[in-house]
Amino acid sequence: MIEEKIMTNRLDRGYFLYQKEFEEVAIRVLRSGWYIMGKELENFENSFAAYCGASHGIGTANGLDALMLACRGVGLKEGDEVLVQGNTFIASVMGITIAGATPVFVEPDEYYQLDVARLEEKLTEKTKAVMVVHLYGQTAKMDEITAFCRKHNLKLIEDCAQSHGAKFLGKTTGTFGDAGCFSFYPSKNLGCFGDGGAVITNQEELCQTIKMLRNYGSKVRYYNEEVGVNSRLDEIQAALLSVRLSHLEELTKERQDAAKRYLQEIKNEKIILPKTREGCEHVYHQFVIRCKERDALIKYLDEQGIGTIIHYPVPPHLSKAYAYLGYRKGDLPITEQYADEVLSIPMYNGITDSEQERVIDVLNRF
Repeated sequence: MIEEKIMTNRLDRGYFLYQKEFEEVAIRVLRSGWYIMGKELENFENSFAAYCGASHGIGTANGLDALMLACRGVGLKEGDEVLVQGNTFIASVMGITIAGATPVFVEPDEYYQLDVARLEEKLTEKTKAVMVVHLYGQTAKMDEITAFCRKHNLKLIEDCAQSHGAKFLGKTTGTFGDAGCFSFYPSKNLGCFGDGGAVITNQEELCQTIKMLRNYGSKVRYYNEEVGVNSRLDEIQAALLSVRLSHLEELTKERQDAAKRYLQEIKNEKIILPKTREGCEHVYHQFVIRCKERDALIKYLDEQGIGTIIHYPVPPHLSKAYAYLGYRKGDLPITEQYADEVLSIPMYNGITDSEQERVIDVLNRF
């Protein structure tokens, strides 16, 4: 008889860890009578920016809006090109195109991050920015990427949707470039109880521009300077995020400890384990393995009661949404190979020793 299925992610465990604190702040906000753009948002924006080491934080409705607002905020427009890695969630690319610019895809390196060595070959006179995506919870090689952007006078936007608290050479993601963009989708390392996002920056002018754009293009109510959007992190989510932020260090260590066990105990020549770049502090939003026999592995794990998910099966350049860009299968062979082989195994706050033991045992027997 198969035991209860181990899910790829368990959001209820993260809630029960701090149930009393979450419920107290939710009741506090409900009783306050103030639900949008209030003190809870301001407190979280300031606290989250300080945690990352940035001067300013701007709450948004979700991570995609954070990316789009950052792209608009730095001045990207139609005709501009943005270098972005091919193996990312499609929201990274949508942030660029919704702002009117054109994505130019770059292959990833062995750590699943933007391959710095391939940036120069994609550079054209239309290139105006680089969007780096800190995928799965670790960082790109930010010293070389920032040097590349300085050399060519390019804007640098960081997609930090999966890298809350991750560091490279001691510096937190989101603080290397012009803007760092975060998602607080419930499954994130710092997740809320609905949709939410934020942009952080050290630039006062950019902060004020994004704040204006997120609120209908208005700095003063009913006086609209640009065609903006309605993208605001509400008071309840901000308050709940403040609770989770206060525990983020311990939550991160729990993930790192779980990942360390996987790395030490999964031993199967058919499975490629993730590597961590020197100088990087990985926060393991996902624990991503690779396997050439992935379909068979997924079926086997499912039969043994182990949940998995593919991040991501269709790279953006091959998606129907971006067919108009003219890419074809084979244009990004490394990106496409990863899409065919990557598999995320159970990784979440609250995963038990016995659950991990089962996952490891089943993987080792494949």
